[in-house]
Amino acid sequence: MHVVLAAGGTAGHIYPALNTARAIRSVDPTVRCTILGTDRGLDRELIPGSGFELVTIPAVPFPRKPNLAALRFPIQMSKSVRAAKLFFRSQSVDVVVGFGGYASAPAYLAARSLKIPIIVHEANSTAGLANRLGARFTSEVALNYPDVIPGGKVIGMPLSQQISDLNRSQLRGAAREHFDLPPTGPVLLIFGGSQGAHAINAAVTQAAPELLARGISILHAVGINNKLPKIPDSDGPAVYRPLPYIASMELAYSAADFSINRAGAMTVAEIAAVGMPSAFIPLPIGNGEQERNAQALIEHGAAIMCSNQNFNSNWIVSNIAELMVSPSRLESMSESTRVFGHRGAAAELARWALAFDSPQKGPISQ
Repeated sequence: MHVVLAAGGTAGHIYPALNTARAIRSVDPTVRCTILGTDRGLDRELIPGSGFELVTIPAVPFPRKPNLAALRFPIQMSKSVRAAKLFFRSQSVDVVVGFGGYASAPAYLAARSLKIPIIVHEANSTAGLANRLGARFTSEVALNYPDVIPGGKVIGMPLSQQISDLNRSQLRGAAREHFDLPPTGPVLLIFGGSQGAHAINAAVTQAAPELLARGISILHAVGINNKLPKIPDSDGPAVYRPLPYIASMELAYSAADFSINRAGAMTVAEIAAVGMPSAFIPLPIGNGEQERNAQALIEHGAAIMCSNQNFNSNWIVSNIAELMVSPSRLESMSESTRVFGHRGAAAELARWALAFDSPQKGPISQ
């Protein structure tokens, strides 16, 4: 069997595809999984080292306004669809699973023309243009949030096995040792994605001396292209540990008691799955999808939120410092968070795709 997982452009599309591919391989190692990406974005950085085949097609962003790019769009899209069709036909593809992003729209159009079954997975609280297109061609639609695409089934976000199987308390001691953090005392985790988040980094750097003085250690992923801040050591046991990037997020979640982060769909899904009390600082772009991603957790007391505009060192000290030394409130937030966690989405989506490896090429019973 040959499954194509179409994603590309951003980590938010690529990681769910990779996690699903790993879940497929764990069920049936004989299945060939190809990641269909594009010639731009993070595809060539994240996929080749994963052990899965990467095939690229030209990226064709949907035009947002009438300009020269909009005039060129039909021709460019046709080229990308032709490239996808050529690959699908020559490599006997059985099913296409799309996750949105630049590669998905051409993949959906190519699969439809070749009568290849399509599954759409929408990770965000607002469906993107590519997945809205794909949902017109299939009834096989998986969702991370309810009611985003009519008729879709909520299964959650496909997560890595390290996250879906994580027991934070069990791994706590080893995780703190890994990051050279104190074995006891509160730890605050800060991360803003692989590129970091300038507004978050600046506020945390300014607040760090006060947090350290209050006995709160800090594990700070600043982003791979940012300089590591230099924060003077405190007189007490608390420490500041800056890193360019945290590859093993399961260790970071286990080491920390609270996190400050953006509200991308993958981040929110991981936070919910592992029961991590958090403060979300939504990235102020698009139509507010990051704020909506975290809204359910906020409404049920599982997390707090601050706008990017209002987020500063004073807000951190005023809102986070007292919270960090209140184990009962942290535990209450953690319990509320777990209610929204979906740990089995990757396995469920894998079974969904593998069901098309039947004589009838029919979907799994839902």
